[in-house]
Amino acid sequence: MFHLHIYSFAHLHICTSAHLLICTLTTPMPKYITIVVAIASNYAIGKNNQLLWHLPKDLKHFKDITAGGTVIMGRKTFDSVGKPLPKRRNIVITRKPVEIEGCEVVNSVGAALALCKTEHEVFIVGGAEIYRQTMPLVNRIYLTIVHHSFEADTFFPEIDYKEWKEIEKEDHETDEKHQFAYSFITLERI
Repeated sequence: MFHLHIYSFAHLHICTSAHLLICTLTTPMPKYITIVVAIASNYAIGKNNQLLWHLPKDLKHFKDITAGGTVIMGRKTFDSVGKPLPKRRNIVITRKPVEIEGCEVVNSVGAALALCKTEHEVFIVGGAEIYRQTMPLVNRIYLTIVHHSFEADTFFPEIDYKEWKEIEKEDHETDEKHQFAYSFITLERI
């Protein structure tokens, strides 16, 4: 026996259970919905709406992956960045009726994805709640794992690695600019 939970995001309906994932899409969607995230060994991603580490190569990696594309983020993530990410289409999800210069503002994940229906790939870049809501839809994850545990108040949802295939991995050791060892990993849904 399994429990069925139904979440509705505008034109998007997702049914999930421990053994079942059914996506019924009533509107065209991007071919690839991709998460880009850096997590600690304990899945930590932030504290007090700030990153927990400074890794210049990871920032460059993020920029290289998302440049020229569409990034979708929650308002708190946008607030932590403080401005639209340059050379990208920025979509911000918030329940508040606000306008943000240089960004398209919507009130749900479904509305954000509907804006991207003709795009080949969109990038989900945070925060924790947006990651949680989109995880059942994602077919690729660009994952940076920082090989350290941090005290945090914000965590990435646990990854069930049985659902993912590692297609690329690049390990990096500490150096004068990188206090922590880390790995770039690309996962695709099986």
